[in-house]
Amino acid sequence: MDQPTFRNPVEDVPTAIAIRLSRLQQLFNSFDPSPFHEKDLDQDAEEYIVGSVDDFPLPRPLKLVIQLPADQLAVAEALHLEAGIHNYFTYRTGEARRRMRFLFREGRIALLIGLAFLFMCTLVRQLAFTLWPYAAAQTLAEGLLIVGWVAMWRPLQIFLYDWWPIRHQCRLFAKLAEMPVEMSAAEALPFQVHEKAGAAEPPQRASAS
Repeated sequence: MDQPTFRNPVEDVPTAIAIRLSRLQQLFNSFDPSPFHEKDLDQDAEEYIVGSVDDFPLPRPLKLVIQLPADQLAVAEALHLEAGIHNYFTYRTGEARRRMRFLFREGRIALLIGLAFLFMCTLVRQLAFTLWPYAAAQTLAEGLLIVGWVAMWRPLQIFLYDWWPIRHQCRLFAKLAEMPVEMSAAEALPFQVHEKAGAAEPPQRASAS
């Protein structure tokens, strides 16, 4: 008989990532002329939200809490604030995936070029031993071998290291695109908030007007 699995109920309770705003316009880029639910997030607000979420393991349930003055809560709900945030991070997810596809395409091209160059270096290396004295051929052969493997550095860097940060970004943005968004009055917070929430309020930017 299978043993019952016990889960800690605390682990299922989303941790709140809170961001305190004095006005709703601080959350979005004031220079973006798109409709409200398609606007880009303000750079400082995005960096704070992404950095706060990245502090936690990806499987950890989280929620974003937007703290606004009480008189702006109704406006935020009418403007479908949650949909606007989700739309933005859905766009960032697609952007990161396109970047990763481009990186792998660059890696495949670099790999073909590197292999062809390494083959040519190896061929010239073998010819050097048949055409030149051993001492000169040995010096040239060692140089060609080093240069040939140096040409493989870029594709190896791409396939071994460069794609990991982009893959992490894809997963992070995908989580943000589905993370619950709540709004609350700035005067009170009846739940536990991530420790960075009160200390890293995005600075207010000057309005385009």
